[in-house]
Amino acid sequence: MDSDQYKKILDALTDGVYMMNPDGVITFWNKSAELLSGYKAEEILGRECADNLLRHVDKNGMELCLTGCPMAATIKDGKVREATVYMHHKHGHRMPITVRSSPIRDASGKITGAVEVFNRCSDCPNLVMEMEKLRKEVLVDPLTGIGNRRYADITMNQCGLSMREGNTPFGILFVDIDNFKQINDTFGHAVGDRIITMVAKTLTAMLRPLDAACRWGGDEFVILLLDSDEKGLITVANRLRKLLKKSWIDTEESRLSVTASFGCALSDEDESAQSVLERADRQAYLSKEAGRDCIYFRDKDVTSTMRSEP
Repeated sequence: MDSDQYKKILDALTDGVYMMNPDGVITFWNKSAELLSGYKAEEILGRECADNLLRHVDKNGMELCLTGCPMAATIKDGKVREATVYMHHKHGHRMPITVRSSPIRDASGKITGAVEVFNRCSDCPNLVMEMEKLRKEVLVDPLTGIGNRRYADITMNQCGLSMREGNTPFGILFVDIDNFKQINDTFGHAVGDRIITMVAKTLTAMLRPLDAACRWGGDEFVILLLDSDEKGLITVANRLRKLLKKSWIDTEESRLSVTASFGCALSDEDESAQSVLERADRQAYLSKEAGRDCIYFRDKDVTSTMRSEP
């Protein structure tokens, strides 16, 4: 396997991965590292992590680059290290992450560098957990447990900023449950709420950690796909469409399943996130007008081109 194939494999991971040589110079920076940190590879490669870039700090605010860098220590003694640190994001804020540093050895066993795998922290100190609790109270839809409309607005603005500053494209799926009013009228709002919750859980089942599914309101959902292209956007939409068709709830009267109409839009250069959302909304409307349970992108039904996908 050549180096290009290794790079493609590492770029496909949802964890951030970067490598450093014995001089402290960063030699590799994968796609998820870009998304998590805000820094593109060309801004990082060839520079030292202590060079006013990541500059990890511990929970006491001490800079690890100066007092105890896990990567440098691993290069020195060859031991694997794990830690919870706070990474400096390009936009200025500190983000809690978990890191795992491992040595890189050549064929003779000599240490030639280190690799760090990192991701957002899932076991943060109490203060961060309290902040997360407060954030959820404001930004999470109480019925479904996914992001609410306000969370969608904030996330879309962040996507737009990443697009303008880093040219990182994003896609939006606007999802509208088909015939939901009829379900509510026939079976009642309690069953309708169960349908809404089922759809929300189904839509989040196949997303990457860096993507976001939000309840826009009523029977409408917005899905944000970071670093996406046309093929990926349509593929995800169709997989979610098929997965939703195979989901159901049981009531006293019957087994209920639903379909949804999908509208897709991909960000263009210098376009606002609101504009991308409006285009996705229009595509969902066209999908409903075309008979529902289909996917529209750029005013065309693209469902048929994906029907043979397993």
